[in-house]
Amino acid sequence: MPEPFYRSRSLWLDTVPGSLEPRPSLDRDAQVDVAIVGAGYTGLWTAYYLHRADPTLRIAILESEIAGFGASGRNGGWCSALFAAEPARLAREHGQPAALAMERAMQDTVDEVGKVSADEGIDCHFVKGGTTRFATRPAHVERMKAEVAAGHALGFTEDDECWLDAEAARGRIAVAGQIGAVHSPHCAAIHPARLARGLAEVVERAGVTLYEQTPVQLIDGRKVRTPYGTVTADVVVRATEAWTATLPGTERAVVPIYSLMLDTEPLPSEFWDEVGWAGRETMSDGRHLIIYGQRTADDRIAFGGRGAPYHFGSKIRPEYDRVESVFVDLRRVLAELLPATRYIRITHTWGGPLGIPRDWYPSCGYDKASGVAWAGGYVGDGVATTNLAGRTLADLILGADTPIVHLPWVNHQSPDWEAEPLRWLGHRALTGIARSSDRVERRQATSARRTALLDRLLNR
Repeated sequence: MPEPFYRSRSLWLDTVPGSLEPRPSLDRDAQVDVAIVGAGYTGLWTAYYLHRADPTLRIAILESEIAGFGASGRNGGWCSALFAAEPARLAREHGQPAALAMERAMQDTVDEVGKVSADEGIDCHFVKGGTTRFATRPAHVERMKAEVAAGHALGFTEDDECWLDAEAARGRIAVAGQIGAVHSPHCAAIHPARLARGLAEVVERAGVTLYEQTPVQLIDGRKVRTPYGTVTADVVVRATEAWTATLPGTERAVVPIYSLMLDTEPLPSEFWDEVGWAGRETMSDGRHLIIYGQRTADDRIAFGGRGAPYHFGSKIRPEYDRVESVFVDLRRVLAELLPATRYIRITHTWGGPLGIPRDWYPSCGYDKASGVAWAGGYVGDGVATTNLAGRTLADLILGADTPIVHLPWVNHQSPDWEAEPLRWLGHRALTGIARSSDRVERRQATSARRTALLDRLLNR
């Protein structure tokens, strides 16, 4: 694909500096120490930390399009300590110390991303303003206060997550109709494509070979087969996230679910005087059908949410990145939350798939016997989690016995998704329950009873 196509994928790719012309493709068979499939955050961070630990390693990354083409160049720009498997679940399954260790590792990872970006000169607009989740319905208050209390019972403190009353919440962002919020400092806003493209340049300068427009047809043990040649390696890292569903043998490992976004034109100072948002914290609210936003470095609002359809057979196609009805809903919700945006021009609309494992539980791991390592299934919370994955995979591959290789997500095995048409029907049911629960909670003060069913279906 030419550069204009890649720039059309998101605001972030459209505004990233430098060329998006693809690097050369693989043109012959090759032998390396580590072959990484996928040049998104997971693959790039893994290459970065492997090279830093052992500069003699021969590392090659194979990417079907260009570095940062997938979720790494299209996400909401939340470098967050959120981990998709909730702390209470981790505590039930692995014990309270393991749950706390996982959450502390995620919190440290937010700072690690900022540190590496600064050290390597990657100007990804990193600002650690935290994240604020607003309660805009009485049912949200009940549920969100319970979540804060559960976190504190596990050992978190007010410094990790706290409830804000309506006045304090309004002092952060003047969200219409809000009646309180939960705030956590453990999140930074970034320009995601600047981070992905910057990382690609850093690892390439260090000597990592990056083959773009080189689709992988099959990972066959220690061999990676492409239309242009086979790469043989001691270790193969699968870092394909949603596109894992397109590889033979892993078609049911994750379901690709689309998240869609839009952004406003850059907004004048009078707008920000009215709305606030001075700290550039990321924002969301308490609804079930997730929405998320950030104030960008050039004073836009980048705003997104779920609700796009799952496509039968886990298909991924460029035309699925845009669903007009979802963009209409996003524009409506943004105007409800921030009425001053009602007549503001939208400059970009975009979307892309993210990877959902059957148990909503991300994982990373390494099977030394087969030589295959993997990481993914981030459920949309991958900007920071990929960094932790890259560090963990580097330690596992090199045999370093560090605290992070003992975290509960390491070598976790999620079950496969059901065969079609069951997974198509299941996704329709989940989306329908989330939508209907939000509609009920708009009308009544307590949580919709169907919320308990949603939690059970998501294995919470």
